Amino acid sequence: MTASHTAPPRVLETPLEVGPDDWASRDFYFLMTALVIPRPIGWISTVSANGVRNLAPYSYFNLMGSDPFYCAFGSTGVKDSLRNLREVPEFVANIVTMDLLDRMNFTSGDFPHEEDEFGWAGLTPGQSAKVRPYRVSEAKAHLECELVQVVSDRNTNIVIGRIVHAHVEPSVWKDGRVDPRLLDPVCRLSGNGYASLGELFSVPRPKWDEVRETAGQQAMPRAMKRKS
Repeated sequence: MTASHTAPPRVLETPLEVGPDDWASRDFYFLMTALVIPRPIGWISTVSANGVRNLAPYSYFNLMGSDPFYCAFGSTGVKDSLRNLREVPEFVANIVTMDLLDRMNFTSGDFPHEEDEFGWAGLTPGQSAKVRPYRVSEAKAHLECELVQVVSDRNTNIVIGRIVHAHVEPSVWKDGRVDPRLLDPVCRLSGNGYASLGELFSVPRPKWDEVRETAGQQAMPRAMKRKS
């Protein structure tokens, strides 16, 4: 199928059909990051072989599996985080909360490799429990990870880490688990856009026995009608 539009239209009057090779890469990037929202942010801390700390936010970030637990983040290009991971294969995914939005955004700048973003952002490096990179002490939760694999395809590098330790502050804990309202995580949108959680609600998962019973009850009148 050919692309329905050769570039992002000002007004969309017919459905959009487009592939990554049909538009300029930046235009397709904005489409993808506007569709897959909201995204959590992994504030990734690493350390070089020489002990230089690095801290950078990645919104291509999420959990991957639960037996064992993995988390992954995507780096476009080889940035300081990836360089450090090739020297010291461990990292911390610090959870970004709304009170840390400005300082997280500050660490997204193009700092030279030898500069420590912790210091520039006024953040406190905290000792991790099981890995060498430091935690962001101001963050309310951290996932310590050991590097398992880096999957590289052209300019995309997907970093996969096994979670070996988690740390959670008491301030976000309620009734036996993390309370999302107390955690108040930052949600990544497209461009310079961010959001908070907004309205929260619960939807129970369906159970097959209940689905089957309900479907049977709905079908019964039709079956009886056919017999008559």
